[in-house]
Amino acid sequence: MANTANFSKRKLVLPVYLPSFLFSTAEFGMIPSVPATALLLGADLATAGFITGLLMIGRLVADIPAAKFVDLLGERKAMIGAAGSGALGILLSLFALNLVMLGAGVFVVGAASAVFGLARLSWMTEHVPIAIRARALSVLGGMFRAGSFVGPVLAAGVIKLYSVQAVYYLPLVLCALAAIVLLFAKGGENLARNSSSLKETFRVARREGKKLATLGVASSILSALRGTRMIGLPLLAIYLELPTEQASLFIGFAGALDFAMFYLSGQIMDRFGRSFAAVPTLLGLGLTHLLVGVAVDANTFLLLALLMSLANGIGSGVIMVLGADLAPPDKRSEFLASYRLLVDFGDAAAPALLAPMVVVVGLTGAMAGFGVLGFIGAGLMYKYIPRYAVAPESKR
Repeated sequence: MANTANFSKRKLVLPVYLPSFLFSTAEFGMIPSVPATALLLGADLATAGFITGLLMIGRLVADIPAAKFVDLLGERKAMIGAAGSGALGILLSLFALNLVMLGAGVFVVGAASAVFGLARLSWMTEHVPIAIRARALSVLGGMFRAGSFVGPVLAAGVIKLYSVQAVYYLPLVLCALAAIVLLFAKGGENLARNSSSLKETFRVARREGKKLATLGVASSILSALRGTRMIGLPLLAIYLELPTEQASLFIGFAGALDFAMFYLSGQIMDRFGRSFAAVPTLLGLGLTHLLVGVAVDANTFLLLALLMSLANGIGSGVIMVLGADLAPPDKRSEFLASYRLLVDFGDAAAPALLAPMVVVVGLTGAMAGFGVLGFIGAGLMYKYIPRYAVAPESKR
């Protein structure tokens, strides 16, 4: 672990922040083109949705095996390998002759994302002093948010100027750039460990079961609420019959507020403790999910979107911070693999559960159901963070 007095967050730009931004921009820049490509290859709407969903399926499948690769290669080399694998998946998608080839490419990108995400979190946990861990990881969360915004915007420009297929060249170049930056980056040794088996990963999950069953589940709930927020707002805009361009603009405003708060979240966690960010963000998201029915026009839709972003922004990076705090030093990658699996499961399950709930109880009822879940998550965070999460070293 690095010493706080001699540590500067500038040291994280090349080994972590810039590659993470490039990889995130590549991933999100690719997503809008996948369903369109699937339709061009003869898929119906449902099949196109399934192929797009293979990105998350690939991530879920690779979450546990990712620990083995990170231990075998070390964090930096694992990130380089993941960026290269992501580029390979994009190439498969670019030159796909059929739906199977396209699906395989999307799956590989998702799997590469799992390895990249685990390696960068493991690297940060090892090299960043605990006193500034939350601020450092909140900036990392900000890079992810920036990529999720910049990627689709750049992709839209490429589509307008060229074609849907041309979009794949953008993430291909970005993945290559991420690998090149990592290849020449300096900032901490590349820690390779004895490669663990999947059996060992499951053994660590059992050993650390109480952490995973409490704060791991709470983090999964937070991930699920973030997913329903991203899907629920566009659905609400359709329900309110708002013009598409107006709804997109309002959601963009809300996204800007979310992005603007990432460093404040880190300051809160480092100075006052993790629960001061985790509990309010779950309570806020739970409450705003319950208030979806209050939005009846464009103004109230904008207000709801801003309130959701405010609640979400308070907890920027909190899932990564808790994972880093909870990870045992002797089996860090193995624990984080299981922790990330729970988080990704929440992200993947939320859209799948929201759709049938909307059919049965309507959008307001479905979002309210997830809102109640938010209060359960807040209760778990409030009860267990003081017991398991590492407390900040200072309140400077």
